[in-house]
Amino acid sequence: MRASKTRLGEVARGLRELLSPCRLCPNACGVDRLAGEIGRCGVGLAPRVASFGPHFGEEAPLVGRRGSGTVFFSGCSLACLYCQNAEISQACEGTDLTVPDLAEIFLRIEERGCPNLNLVTPTHQAHAIVDALSVAASRGFELPVVWNCGGYESVDVLRRLDGIVDLYMPDLKYGDSAIAEELSGISEYVARSQEAVREMHRQVGDLELGPDGRAVRGLLVRHLVLPDGLAGTDRIVSFLADEISRATFLNVMDQYHPAYRAFEHPSLRRRTTRRTWEAAVASARACGLHRFA
Repeated sequence: MRASKTRLGEVARGLRELLSPCRLCPNACGVDRLAGEIGRCGVGLAPRVASFGPHFGEEAPLVGRRGSGTVFFSGCSLACLYCQNAEISQACEGTDLTVPDLAEIFLRIEERGCPNLNLVTPTHQAHAIVDALSVAASRGFELPVVWNCGGYESVDVLRRLDGIVDLYMPDLKYGDSAIAEELSGISEYVARSQEAVREMHRQVGDLELGPDGRAVRGLLVRHLVLPDGLAGTDRIVSFLADEISRATFLNVMDQYHPAYRAFEHPSLRRRTTRRTWEAAVASARACGLHRFA
């Protein structure tokens, strides 16, 4: 994190202003979260956290020897039928905290020796996160900050995060906005996510690794392969190769399994096959992408 405490405070105040009416994410639901109203994301003004601590299931460049320092935020700007963490994202299980409480979590993660602070589903709580980073910075916090999101981001908010976020890790979910609306209840996903990734890459560039192989700065992209080609992998990898960088670090994920309301959709009732995943990887390689998790 390169931003000064002064800048962090300024950004936090600006993000707070976006809460009334709320437009932190592209849903722009317009509720008054400053007055305690609950956004479409499922949370209000106070930061809500489901869990935190070292996590060894992330990409190798993030994990190191002590685990990526994850903070799982409750609520979400998407409403995916197949969400594997629906109790957190949809039911919003978690604990409301004060900003100093959240800053204390960040500092505890640093004390545990984690190589980074991994903010999971942070978009709709950006105001509190940056405010907490300001508090933590005043107490010496220095870890690289990972913005681990679903790709459905406001470019205005991302621009405010320039110099605060060191590593962006969006999950590029769909190559077709109609599918995104059907499966995740959001509009204009392709345009929004592509604008967001362009801005992320402008800020941090391709993934940079330190001498120990740990990520220190840059863009990591995740893509979950869905059954029956629903994720539109070909379009996503073409976008990354042609418009971002062929050196983009990409994790083509094969772990889809039916969860939450997935059984409501015929194609989502089964796991992704090995053949489908291999075809997705082959498509990425054919486009010139060559850095894979």
